[in-house]
Amino acid sequence: MTEGNFVDYVKMNVQSGNGGKGSMHLHREKFITKGGPDGGDGGRGGHVIIRGNENQWTLFHLKFKKHVRAGHGEHGSASRSSGADGEDVYVDVPLGTVVKDFETNEVIFEITEHGEERIIVEGGKGGLGNWHFKTSTNQTPRYSQPGIPLSERDILLELKLLADVGLVGFPNAGKSTLLSVITSAKPKIADYEFTTLKPNLGIVEYRDFQSFVMADIPGIIEGAAEGRGLGHYFLRHIERNSILLFLVPADAPDILKQYEILLDELRRYNPEMLDKERFVVISKSDMLDAELEAELKAELDKTLPIEYMFISSVAQRGITELKDKLWKMLNV
Repeated sequence: MTEGNFVDYVKMNVQSGNGGKGSMHLHREKFITKGGPDGGDGGRGGHVIIRGNENQWTLFHLKFKKHVRAGHGEHGSASRSSGADGEDVYVDVPLGTVVKDFETNEVIFEITEHGEERIIVEGGKGGLGNWHFKTSTNQTPRYSQPGIPLSERDILLELKLLADVGLVGFPNAGKSTLLSVITSAKPKIADYEFTTLKPNLGIVEYRDFQSFVMADIPGIIEGAAEGRGLGHYFLRHIERNSILLFLVPADAPDILKQYEILLDELRRYNPEMLDKERFVVISKSDMLDAELEAELKAELDKTLPIEYMFISSVAQRGITELKDKLWKMLNV
């Protein structure tokens, strides 16, 4: 998935169909006098339905679809013939899509399962034909019901990635490089900060044809929860990851401090994130010789409160062991 194709935020106007009006018809047939009312009902207007689709990863297919219109119900006719219902319109979205009201920002519902269908605007009900209103004292009603008008609203579709492992780290920590090595994804990689401007997803192939999903979240900086940098916009994607994999480069001035800053940003954005499983990876360890690595390991054993591992994406060091560790954490 390329950066240009990743869309996680779409505004859309949705409109259901009008209900068809009931028929006001009196039966007319040779040799049948006073046939009476036989006007049929109007058809229901079409719904707009949001549907989960596990084969989609982004909202890119909806990027330029600003208006969605369902079909109108047809009017009733003679001989108690009901009008056809309006055509329902389905909007397929990736799993993890949150649907919000644009005006109030209220969450309407959330799509988390494949094939899950939720009506966002209901079609208008069709009106009743005049034969419904026939009574002993009103044998020729010359009226029928109009159909109920359509419903319309502006909505926001907001995607929160459903991934097994989320990569968390400062800009230029090596997240994109790790993703390119451990999966078949091709994220943009360069020697400057904020190279990644959109989340990237990749499938990690494991033994016996098993796999899990890894997401590279754009770099978080101190103050991201308050809106600094790009991190605040993408922090929501981390909410859905089962495991948070913190990447801290081996040449960082203070590895423990970087980890604590990242953890604090997640806590300020959503304290529930601290309940997720966490693991620390010291990246770019190919820059360390054996003596420096031993010293750093001795220091981290005393100060770092969770498990960690040294890896080098460029030198392919520790990658297999990292896969084994993550698979074990995912399947405990």
